[in-house]
Amino acid sequence: MERVCLDTHIQLIHSRPGVPQGRGKIERFYRTVTTELLPHLPGYIPHHTRGRPTSPPELTLQQLDRILETFIVSEYNHRRHSSTNQAPVQRWSASGLIPRMPAHPEDLDLLLLTVATTRKVQRDGIQFASTRYVSPVLAAYVGEQVTVRYDPRDIGEIRVYFHDTFLCRAIAPELATESITLDQLRDARAHRKRELKHQLRERRSLAEALPADTRYAPATPEVQDPSEASPVPEPIPGHKLRVYETD
Repeated sequence: MERVCLDTHIQLIHSRPGVPQGRGKIERFYRTVTTELLPHLPGYIPHHTRGRPTSPPELTLQQLDRILETFIVSEYNHRRHSSTNQAPVQRWSASGLIPRMPAHPEDLDLLLLTVATTRKVQRDGIQFASTRYVSPVLAAYVGEQVTVRYDPRDIGEIRVYFHDTFLCRAIAPELATESITLDQLRDARAHRKRELKHQLRERRSLAEALPADTRYAPATPEVQDPSEASPVPEPIPGHKLRVYETD
């Protein structure tokens, strides 16, 4: 939460323990949901029933999520408030407030999709949750460790980040309506190989064009011309080495 507030330039104010007045807005929201929405749903447990629901629970998490979204967006926001005498959506529009948003929508996904894990990119994509996720962009990152963020409510696609930077959206062909063909994946890999080969050729040509480094080469002894060599003195005729004084 601190990171979300920091990146969206929102001041986060914590309330003091035992002082519920500092949590008035969020507590009021919980009260509205508890008193106006939940009592009408199957499986609701009133406080005075000691944990016994009024009806058997029948809703899944996805169904409850859709019901809550419909209640907030379509009903509560368009209902006239008793204190302001305006509907919340009208009061919000009249205020002229422009919320702070990240520079790119993918940055907001990075902040809100808190479920993250690390995976290694394989030749056939990313293996996650016993499902294969593919994208043509992943062909250039085979063998790299990437961060996968996903929405637990929709596992048809995942968002892939490399060094905390959004890389691509990878989809599961059997779960998503959008499909990535094998030919597209092969073309992306071949294109990446051609780029790498071109970079290697450029760097090899640059290395060959550089002058040779002779700073650490072993010194080569100079070969003297025999004609310039110093003459060996010839012995003096009749000269003999004396060994004793009486010789």
